[in-house]
Amino acid sequence: MTATQEAVFELKCACQNYHWGKIGNESEVASLLKSGDSSFQIDNETRYAELWMGTHPNAPSLVVIPGKPNKPLSEWVSENPDKLGDKVNKQFGGALPFLFKVLSVDKALSIQAHPNKKHAEILHEKDPKNYKDPNHKPEMAIALTDFIGLCGFRPLSEIVQFLNDIEEMKVVVGEENANKLTTVYKSGDTGAQKDALKQCFAAMMRQNKDIVQTQLKKLVQKVKALESSGQDTSSYVGDILLKLDNEFPGDVGGFSIYFLNVMRLNKGDTIFLEANLPHAYLSGNCMECMACSDNVVRAGLTPKFIDTETLIEMLNYEGKPAQDNKYTPSESTVCGCIVRSFTPPIADFAVTEIKVPSDLKSTTLPHIESASIVICIDGSGSLSNQTLSQPIKVQRGTILFMSANEEADLNVTSETGMLLYRAHAG
Repeated sequence: MTATQEAVFELKCACQNYHWGKIGNESEVASLLKSGDSSFQIDNETRYAELWMGTHPNAPSLVVIPGKPNKPLSEWVSENPDKLGDKVNKQFGGALPFLFKVLSVDKALSIQAHPNKKHAEILHEKDPKNYKDPNHKPEMAIALTDFIGLCGFRPLSEIVQFLNDIEEMKVVVGEENANKLTTVYKSGDTGAQKDALKQCFAAMMRQNKDIVQTQLKKLVQKVKALESSGQDTSSYVGDILLKLDNEFPGDVGGFSIYFLNVMRLNKGDTIFLEANLPHAYLSGNCMECMACSDNVVRAGLTPKFIDTETLIEMLNYEGKPAQDNKYTPSESTVCGCIVRSFTPPIADFAVTEIKVPSDLKSTTLPHIESASIVICIDGSGSLSNQTLSQPIKVQRGTILFMSANEEADLNVTSETGMLLYRAHAG
């Protein structure tokens, strides 16, 4: 028998109060924390950005078992490595390989990308202060509300059109670079196109800050004038330009919207962010799952450490339509529930969305070969498992850990059904 009898239990999880999070009651993170823990008090002057569920040392989750003192989940896992599942235990050395999050985004996050595993190891060795671990950080975002972000380079046709139409952008990029991209775009030579795109993007990111600020100010004034006269500013991506100018005035990231796809996601839409894909979150609430790492290479829209040269060199300069960056899950019916499975091509994580219909009053969370973390977003009920002495009350904000190969019975008490998200190894 292992050190802990219970194989299914509740978690108490921490939030991160980053500068870009939503304030007080506006934050989904704060709302979930309050719903799941009545002792949690929301401060309407505080920004609640991220709810972390997992073993990452920056905000470890605590194991909550009645009658026992709370302990870090990482400690429980080290005492019970068999509960991760044989495959996960062998592949990831007795560690939980994923970090599960809820994000509430008010202000833009940085223009960033994540290194692949080999690159992460190099960055960590060279600069452990800013790249704290040697792991890669692929991640997936599932929109809980309308959600806006930047993701991947636009098709070259769109970038060339912006260069032709927006003089301020051409100044920042440089006329020679702009002309080169226009020429190679017409040639159809994909290798030359990627090189020219990299040259344009690099020129923008390296441009003198005074020039960037001057040109951005001119562009913003132009768009504001159009907006005040009731004219359409969509050809300038006006709503996003003005949002970024308000949050980070004069930042080179303001011009990045003409290079990167603007992703306007509806609830349930999803993007998978593989290594070297440039991206930034701008607004909205989402579920996020990633490899257990905090490796981020940033180059704009942030007060944090910026590593422009590393970002320029690592990016994937393939332009493609915004729609191509969306991830399409598989759908099925399991134990009477509507299930969407998000299984990206990595071993670190996958996510299952479980919708319990309003007319279903009991169901089962089936066993899987990996340990998993479950969060209740909507609805209420109780969870039973053979290792539990009494059922666990489940409501909005409840977070659960389920050991590998354990199933649990879910009795539903809410009239509207339930919505759960379950993260596990891929």
